[in-house]
Amino acid sequence: MDVYQGAVSALVPFFVADRDYSYAAASGVVLAASLLSSLVQPVFGALTDRRRMPWLLPLSTALAGLGIGLSGVSRSYPLTLLAVALAGVGIAAYHPESARVARIASRGSHTAMGWFSLGGNIGFALAPALVTPVVGAGGLGATPVLVVPAALGTALALFAVRSGSGAPRRPAPGGPGPAARRDDDRRSFVRLTLAIVCRSVVFVVLGSFISLYARQRTGGGTTAGAVALFVLYAGGAVGTVVGSALAARWNRVRVVRGSYVASVLAVAGVVLVPGPALYLFVALASAGLYVPFSLQVTLGQDYLPSRVGTASGVTLGLAVSVGGVVSPAVGALADATSLRTALLPLIALPALGWLLVRPLPEPPTPPQRHGS
Repeated sequence: MDVYQGAVSALVPFFVADRDYSYAAASGVVLAASLLSSLVQPVFGALTDRRRMPWLLPLSTALAGLGIGLSGVSRSYPLTLLAVALAGVGIAAYHPESARVARIASRGSHTAMGWFSLGGNIGFALAPALVTPVVGAGGLGATPVLVVPAALGTALALFAVRSGSGAPRRPAPGGPGPAARRDDDRRSFVRLTLAIVCRSVVFVVLGSFISLYARQRTGGGTTAGAVALFVLYAGGAVGTVVGSALAARWNRVRVVRGSYVASVLAVAGVVLVPGPALYLFVALASAGLYVPFSLQVTLGQDYLPSRVGTASGVTLGLAVSVGGVVSPAVGALADATSLRTALLPLIALPALGWLLVRPLPEPPTPPQRHGS
């Protein structure tokens, strides 16, 4: 599924090259996918708090693939936006239900949730490797080929749902065990959400423009940009695993704080350092931004133990993709000045995220049961 969320950013350089989109127009494509996804994902989260909806998994996978597959077919800008918005709806429908199921299956383990998030990060990393050869060889008209992974994913999801492995039959409203009976800590959840918004803006904007920026800073071509985007997404997979390992030694909030501090320096390197060293800082920024990713999901669920689906919808949806709403403003600033100038404000956002998470408490986690 997440390969299609990464595919939007991977397609941006091709829209710029083949259709002469400005930075603002190109970032509008990212906005179309992110805005609708951000708005409806918490709604799906609230729905999954009320009832089990495993059928969302195959349906959402099919919608995401269909949207990306149609995105390059028409040269009409509004139709392109409509196609990626359809993909955004599919992505929005998938995450709350999948995260709720993963939460129950993992019995509240943030380490297990880290492995769940790793799959999504690998999907992100594979997006440039999937999109670049297909669209590079066949042009934007070849985007229907990108539906193939969705077809396979839909078939697998249907099999899982029909075999009864898509979700437990009678889940508790807030997750397993006593966690559902704890009081919600809404104040901490709001602070965490605002911090994730800061992280989202940095990651989504970098995902939108890093291909173009790498070509400028290194003097390379399309391949140089695709490599930078791959490093950005692949570093996230590493960061997720590292974050889970660190949280097993220290508590989650402490790891999240440290990751935001490290991200300030890494993002500064991405924006300011020219030449091949850019790739090193892209990898460091990616890892720093993704170390807290799965930890923030479980923190949100533990701050709202009676609304696990809603918490998942916000932490994986509204807060994670809301960065796309900022992308057009960054694109417009880049058109008026330069891309480097437009990216400079990103350096301050991880610092703001650190200020937001600094006073957060470490919530109790659900007891991990070994029975079914």
